[in-house]
Amino acid sequence: MAGMTLEQLKIFLAVAHHLHFTRAAEELYITQPAVSAAIHNLEQEYGVKLFHRIGRHIEIAEAGKLLQVEAQKILDQVSLTERGLRELNNLQRGELKLGSSLTIGNYWLPSKISEFKSRYPGIQINCSLANTEDICLGTATGQFDLGLVEGDVKPALQNTLEYEIVGSDRLQIVVGQKHPWFEWGEIDLSQLTKTLWVMREPGSGTQQRFEEALQNWGINLSELDVILVFNSGEMTKAAIEDGVGAIGISELMVKKEIQLGTLRAIRVIDNRDGNGAIAEIVRPFFKLKHRQRFQTALSKVFEQMLISSMSDDSYQYVSTSVI
Repeated sequence: MAGMTLEQLKIFLAVAHHLHFTRAAEELYITQPAVSAAIHNLEQEYGVKLFHRIGRHIEIAEAGKLLQVEAQKILDQVSLTERGLRELNNLQRGELKLGSSLTIGNYWLPSKISEFKSRYPGIQINCSLANTEDICLGTATGQFDLGLVEGDVKPALQNTLEYEIVGSDRLQIVVGQKHPWFEWGEIDLSQLTKTLWVMREPGSGTQQRFEEALQNWGINLSELDVILVFNSGEMTKAAIEDGVGAIGISELMVKKEIQLGTLRAIRVIDNRDGNGAIAEIVRPFFKLKHRQRFQTALSKVFEQMLISSMSDDSYQYVSTSVI
């Protein structure tokens, strides 16, 4: 038996994706007869039908569905192995794929990337930004070498992803100049239900932490008068600068506006036990990685740099253990 080749697997996956021999050939820059021959040879070699020919169309057969899953795993592993070999030359070249939630990616991560690039200038870093749920899913499916999020990993992905705290920040209650709280600077916990609110979308790490804080304070989200929901912290910030609503937002995102005086962070006092303690929301930043996928040398070095820089953060979350 000659056995299957990587080239045959690449051709098969292209056909399985397009369900069309000519389009697969165009994608791979080879001839249509070459594609047909590769599929025919696989079918002959193993005595199975990978595709059903129905008139001028094709449908993937059961054997084809099995091969599609396994072939993708094989080619993914080959790609990672090739990357690992290229990186052996003192990390002088290579690619690091990061996925980050929006607040981390816009305000916390750039300095970390700059530090890494100064040490390893030949490394290409590709960083994609999305909300926490999308970054978790992308890390689980191999889209990213490492993910960075400020929200929780859903139970369905906790067996797939390993996550560890590498930093933290504070969420603050913030209002614009037209809001009555702007002059006060301080409110009682009970007053949170007596204003309008602008929120982030479900799936946002910021929103997850804010809702957790409300629950800890004995407030149900349904008690708040939410007038707007946005999928960007920048949009929530802009909405209250000229409006009368309040937001729960990362201190990192509003540092400049607070310094300029266009927004003000409001202290919330918790008088439920009579002590008048300040109600704070400190949230962790999590580093995610797949529990079983091959981890490149680049990924390991960047990961170690994040862990080593934890002491530079202003706020430390209670736990730093791997969950």
